[in-house]
Amino acid sequence: MTTPDGIRDQALEWLRRVTFDGEVPVTREQLTNDFSVDGVRFPLVDTGRGIRKPAGWDAALSILTAVAKGGVRPYEDDIGSDGLHRYKLRRDSGGSSENRGLRRAMERRLPLMWFIGLQPGVFQAIAPIYLIAEEQEQEQFVLAPTDELLVTPGSVIEEATRRYLVTQTRRRLHQRVFAGRVMLAYDEHCAVCSLHHRRLLDAAHITPDTHEHGLPVVTNGLALCKIHHAAFDSNVLGVTPDYEVRISQRLLDEVDGPMLRHGLQEHHGKPLMHVPRVRSQRPDPDRLQARFEGFSAA
Repeated sequence: MTTPDGIRDQALEWLRRVTFDGEVPVTREQLTNDFSVDGVRFPLVDTGRGIRKPAGWDAALSILTAVAKGGVRPYEDDIGSDGLHRYKLRRDSGGSSENRGLRRAMERRLPLMWFIGLQPGVFQAIAPIYLIAEEQEQEQFVLAPTDELLVTPGSVIEEATRRYLVTQTRRRLHQRVFAGRVMLAYDEHCAVCSLHHRRLLDAAHITPDTHEHGLPVVTNGLALCKIHHAAFDSNVLGVTPDYEVRISQRLLDEVDGPMLRHGLQEHHGKPLMHVPRVRSQRPDPDRLQARFEGFSAA
């Protein structure tokens, strides 16, 4: 019989394959029906519950953050001043066993799966995720995609290492969720050329994420194929505030075969081929204007 730790390892590997290591969202139906152990269906989420602690287990297996309804989540999972995400304990009387399961997972430094709602029934998978601290007064756990942050700080070197790890884990978490939301908004199409192949697409920031205003929100994003993302980041491709593509004059003057001609030069002066259907998810013109000024200067 497969042990809980063995099932956990199998589930993490299954999730990695299904989501192409977190690149592709996963549905509730998949999480409920598609994973099995020894030929028996083994749900990775519970219906109506955010914490999955299988019967007979002492530690939790997964956590879920539901998609916001009217801007309000059932539990106010949030980001702390250190930039790391928090996950709230269940506050109702039936949640004590599940909360103990989370605490046990933290004590044993066990990897969990975190499913973040992108739209009803569709989730961005973050795995592995670790509970690295409990904030009892706020009734919440601190999350990070590495257990290295469980190291107790003491020396100057340890503090510097911790600050670096916090920065990196924050960026990794934000980027995964940001990418999932951008891809849904663009229906997994490149904004410039409309290429529809998820593994060849990136979620590009308009205002870079290293900038204080480079927030991981859909209106600060563009779904771009690999070549157009690289061109956008290197300022040889720009996008105007009214969603027109511009190619730098240097590239327009070059002669270098079909990729340059069809992939870049022929898009000059053309509108974006794909933008979100929902107007509130379309690129922010003010952000595009600031970024286009940088393109023009370059």
